[in-house]
Amino acid sequence: MKYQEQNSKEIKEIIEKVKVAILPLGAVEAHGPHLPLGTDNYLSEKIAEKLSENVECLVFPTLPYGQVWSLEEFPGSVSLSNETLINMLYEIGKSMYKNGFKIFGIINGHLGNGTAIKEAQRKLFSEFSDFKTFNFFYTWTDKVIQEVRETQKLHKNYFHADELETSYMLYLADEYVEMSKAINGNPDYPEYIDITPVRWTEFTDTAVMGDATLATKEKGKKIVDTAVKNMSDIIKKTLEEIK
Repeated sequence: MKYQEQNSKEIKEIIEKVKVAILPLGAVEAHGPHLPLGTDNYLSEKIAEKLSENVECLVFPTLPYGQVWSLEEFPGSVSLSNETLINMLYEIGKSMYKNGFKIFGIINGHLGNGTAIKEAQRKLFSEFSDFKTFNFFYTWTDKVIQEVRETQKLHKNYFHADELETSYMLYLADEYVEMSKAINGNPDYPEYIDITPVRWTEFTDTAVMGDATLATKEKGKKIVDTAVKNMSDIIKKTLEEIK
């Protein structure tokens, strides 16, 4: 159920019944030659739609901008500061709480948003301790990822426009994927990337962090469906605890 399609006269009763607010959060940034700038937005939106098929919830309009400092120098990228994103998520969450929601789930499509999400969650918890918030980012999919991926993980934290993310797009939004332009991006990560700020333009000119040519719809389906099931189970369990 889409939040923005409801009317003010009926929304209070709907929220009392549903209790769960879902916010797709993405970003606008470079995703190589084969994926669009809005990849993270398409993914978060589609995953939110699938979640709403499993759990009764209200899906909010997508927040389409994120913190993309690392890729900010690539053509087309648009970045918010962490401070701005924290405040936006906090204030959106605060409005949700005041409207009667009990659970606020963020479907995050961009790893770089993680710091801001956590800080916003902490602010909300400090003010509204009975308001449950979740940061869902391909939740608990490590095992299935290991089962389906054909390439080794290039970095312990990063995946981008690679075999995985391209597979997600082939499953959820294949009309935006140009597989004829997919490449094998194998950057040489600076050894200090985890301990000091590094612009990705220092070590890649494509923003592709893996072999996108190995992506398939089937891989994307297995991983995404696992994530959706895990998120659904978490929300259902939390709803039972609230009751």
